[in-house]
Order: sequence, then structure tokens, then C-alpha cells
Amino acid sequence: MRIWIKDPLAILAPNAERGVVVDGAEIVECVPRGGSPTLLCGTTFDASRHVVLPGLINAHHHFYQTLTRAHPAGEGKDLLPWLVAMERVWDRMTPSALRIAIRLALAELLLSGCTTAADHHNLFPPGLEDAVDIEVEEARAVGLRMTVTRGSMGISEKDGGLQPDSIVQSSDAILEDSERVLQRHHDPSPGALIQIALAPCSPLAVPQRVLTESAALAERYDARLHCHLCQSPDEDAYAMQAFGKRSVDLLEDAGWLGPQTWVAHGIHFNEDEIGRIGRAGVGVCHLAAADMAFGVGICPTKDLEAAGAPVGLGVDGSASNDSSNVMEAARHSLMLQRLRYGHAAVSPYYALRWATEGGARCLGRGDIGRIGAGLQADLALYRLDEPRFSGAQDPVAALVLCGAHRADRVMVAGRWRVIDGRPEDVDIEALIAKHRAAAKAFA
Repeated sequence: MRIWIKDPLAILAPNAERGVVVDGAEIVECVPRGGSPTLLCGTTFDASRHVVLPGLINAHHHFYQTLTRAHPAGEGKDLLPWLVAMERVWDRMTPSALRIAIRLALAELLLSGCTTAADHHNLFPPGLEDAVDIEVEEARAVGLRMTVTRGSMGISEKDGGLQPDSIVQSSDAILEDSERVLQRHHDPSPGALIQIALAPCSPLAVPQRVLTESAALAERYDARLHCHLCQSPDEDAYAMQAFGKRSVDLLEDAGWLGPQTWVAHGIHFNEDEIGRIGRAGVGVCHLAAADMAFGVGICPTKDLEAAGAPVGLGVDGSASNDSSNVMEAARHSLMLQRLRYGHAAVSPYYALRWATEGGARCLGRGDIGRIGAGLQADLALYRLDEPRFSGAQDPVAALVLCGAHRADRVMVAGRWRVIDGRPEDVDIEALIAKHRAAAKAFA
């Protein structure tokens, strides 16, 4: 049934002051100031107390980590010791634990106003070979649009890597399952609810064969490529020692430097690499909370954009951020980027653009991330009824500056997935109880 989301308090879209009309999964009309819908609408939703945004996009996460938030094994450690400690906890992951971890992450993201998420699942201990299938099933059940990335780690301790043998797979196993999940789940068409990307953990975590053959698979199936890149200075120090090249060079050698790729973190690029990444159209997902948590540096967002690289936002793993809230990530990014570039150089609208249109570009999607006729009806609606918003003069900017953290309504592909601050089709209290019980196995 065609619905008019009518007369919002504010809306982040041009010429839509009186709202938008949704028909099926798409926005079919923006209604300008003083106008009325030209199309007959079966229902009307009064949005006069709501600020309407395009659905937020989370371009990098690790869903399984929701079971290990604020974990004492990792607290107070720098990045690499943290990884070493936590991977010995995560190798206990089971299919049932993963399923509950994913569902909690999906519900938490939805409640923040997120409508699309990319999850980097790179954990495949024995018994968890169907992890990507579990993610797809849960995403469909909860109703979030997703890019599920088939991650991989292929160099273990015995080979000189950091990862325990229990979570590392052979190159053959990685590539065979990568093609399997592409064939089974990947939908490259506009409006797709599920897409698959291939995501070796980093250029240093898998043999070069996995990088090059993943690039070939991605091209064959019209899919995208993803990895962690240049989060810590230690990464390039190791790359130079082991390969005589920097991490960006390793990706270029494998055929990854192109618009089919987006990377996570992207902090420690040199000036030449920023230019190369920008010219290639590689997207960069800024992860402010995790980067601050580990004190590893600040992503050069504005330099990357000036060079031509799309910039999106993500929440990163719930064990390195301890939260799965994309609106919170927008606020973190605003404050951190002002620390780098100055107060006047980065506005709340920059942060919201990164959290919407920028994330869509990272994921290679032109059908989401903005509000306009012909685009997918992915919308996040926030109320400003809390004391923190009282006196706010710019309702859109207030969402970031005053710290919005929970959406009142969320629509994905034309369907309400959050109503009155509660997720549809999810018993949130029962979910939390099950999730807490499952987390005890990781204490």
C-alpha cells in the first residue's frame, strides 16, 4: 500500500519538506514545501515529530564479537596483543552462539537507525563452516539489508602469523567456500537485500594466492572486495620486513586497487598512497571508536575524499568498540575528524553523509544512502523528545551534536522494521536473555 510519510519535523533530502511517498520497496515521490503528493496514497504516517534520514549504513562490523564486549582478556592491551588474546577466546565459537550473536547485532543496529550493514566474518573454527549461511538466514529474519563478507585467515602461528591454528583455513578451503557462498547468496541487482563480498582479513593474513583468486572471483560474480588495511604502523613494518613492500603495494599486486574494493581503518597511508587509492576509487571505512580505543591514529578522511576515495563509517567489532550504534559512530567521527582538521572543516552534515551516501558508495550501491524518487525506501526516523535535544535549533545537526542513539521508526525496503523504538519480529527481552546466557561460554 502506498504510504505518505507526511510533514516531517526535518528531512535530510532536497525538495522533500512535506515528506516522501513510498510504494512497495521504493520511494516514488518527494513532496516539496507547499505541495501535496501527485500519487494517490492509501495511508499516511504523521512524521511531524520526526527527523527523517536515509537509513544509516554500517560499512564494517564483526557481529560475532557481541558475545565478548568489555572482555578482561583484551582490556588495556594494544592492538596486536589484544588480537592475540581475543582470538584464543573466539575460537570457542559455535553455530548456535554465532546465531545469537548475529541476531543481537542486527537488532542493535536497527535500533540505531541502521538499514544496511556489512559484516566482516573471518572466523571459521571447525564446525563453523556454514557461518555465512547463518548470517544470511538471520539477516533475512530480522530484515536488515546486508553485505555479508566471506572473510578469511590463512597464515597461522606455525607459519609465522598471529592467528591460532584453530581458526585458520587452507587456501583451497577459503576459495572453494567463497565461490559457494557467491553462487548461493549473492544478488548484484538493484534493491538486493543480500550481497556477498570477499574479505581476506588483511593483505598479511592470507597467502597471496587468496588475494589474487578472490579478486578474480569478485570480477566473475560482480561482487566486491574488502579487508583491513593500514590500521597500525606495525602492519607496514611487518610487510616491509616480510615482503619488501607496503600493504597497499601488496593489494595492488593482487589486482585489488580499483572501485570494486573498500577497506577498513585506512589510517597510516603515506601521501603517495592516498593519491593512488583516490585515483583507483577504493573506498575507506572510517572506524572512529575502535581507532580511538586502541590509540592507533586518525583516518585522513578529507584527504582521501579530496583524492577521489569514497569514505563511509562503521562501528567495527563489538569487542573493540563495545557498541553497535551507527548514529553514535557518526558523532565519534565528527569529533575525531575535528580534532584532525579543525572545528570549521567538518560539520555534522559531513558525518551524516559518511554514514549514508558514503557508506553506499563503499558498498558499491547507487540505490541506497539517499532519499529520492527511484531509490530504495530505507529510512530512519528520530524523535527529539529527550532532554538532550531541548533547545536544538537545527534538528538534523542535533542528531549528531546532541548524541541521538535510538531511532523511533526504521523502514527497510518499504517495510517498518522498528516501530515505537522496538524492532519488529524480535522479542528483544528474550533475545538479550539468550545472548547473556550464550556469552557465559566466552568468559
